[in-house]
Amino acid sequence: MSHPALAPDSVAVITGGASGIGLAAAARFAQLGLKICIADLGKARLAEAATVVAAAASDGASDVMTMEADVSDRGQIQRLEAAVHERFGGTDVLMNNAGIQPGSQMFGPRDNWERILGVNLWGIINGSQVFAPSMIARKRPGLIINTGSKQGITTPPGDPAYNVAKAGVKAFTEALQHELRNTPASQVSAHLLIPGFVFTGLTARGRTEKPTGAWTAEQTVDFMIERLAANDFYILCPDNDVPRKLDEKRMTWAMGDIVENRPPLSRWHPDYAEAFKAFVESE
Repeated sequence: MSHPALAPDSVAVITGGASGIGLAAAARFAQLGLKICIADLGKARLAEAATVVAAAASDGASDVMTMEADVSDRGQIQRLEAAVHERFGGTDVLMNNAGIQPGSQMFGPRDNWERILGVNLWGIINGSQVFAPSMIARKRPGLIINTGSKQGITTPPGDPAYNVAKAGVKAFTEALQHELRNTPASQVSAHLLIPGFVFTGLTARGRTEKPTGAWTAEQTVDFMIERLAANDFYILCPDNDVPRKLDEKRMTWAMGDIVENRPPLSRWHPDYAEAFKAFVESE
C-alpha cells in the first residue's frame, strides 16, 4: 500500500525534476498513475525528462507537463502553481526537491551564499507557502515532501552555506508539519526526505560510474514511498556504506555537543576523536 495521495489521477509537482532524485520521483509517481509537472531550469533538460516520465505514465505525454522555474523567485513559483491548476485542476503532491551544491567557504563570495540559500532554503519556503493553501482547500489527501540533507543535521565542516540552508529546511519542515496538523480540515502532511549517499549529477563530481557505497536515485525514491506509506515524517535514508544505526550515532553525538557542553563540531575536534570512536562502537 502507498500513501493515499499517491493515487491515480492525483497531481504531483516536482521541482528539480529534470534529473537525479527529482526525475526518479517523477517517473515513479507516473507509474502510480499520477499526473506530473516537472519544474526545473533548461528547456532541453525538461524535454528529455518529459520523455522519460511520459514513457512511465498511464496516458503518456498527456499526463506530463514541464515548466521552467527558478524556485528562489516567489513570482515564478506563483506562476507555476497557476499553470498546474490550469492544466490539471490543482496539486496533491508537492516535492520541493530543487537544490544546488556548488561548494562554499565561510568567508567566500556573498553571491554564492545568496544563491545557495535562495535555491536550497527559500525555494522550499516559496514552494510550501505558495502551494499549501490551495492543496488544503482541495480537501483531499496531500503531501509536501521537502528534500533535506544529513548535512543539515550533523553540519560537518567544509560547506557552511549548504549546511545552513539544509538546517533551515529541517526547521521549516518541522514547523510546516506542526501547522498542517493543526489546520482544521487539512488532509495535507509535510515530510522531510533525508537522503543518504545517492549517485546523481549533484554528487558525481566527474565520476561516470556509481560508487559502490551509493544508492541510486530510484532506490532512494522507493524507500521514500515505503516510508510515506508508514507515515514517517523523518525519512532517513541509509545507503550501501552507512546503515541507519551509524546515522543515529552521528546525529546523537551532534546533539550531545549542546547537552554535554562540548565544543561545536566536536566530532571533528582532535581532543574528542577517541571519545567519538568509542561512542560509535558502543552498543
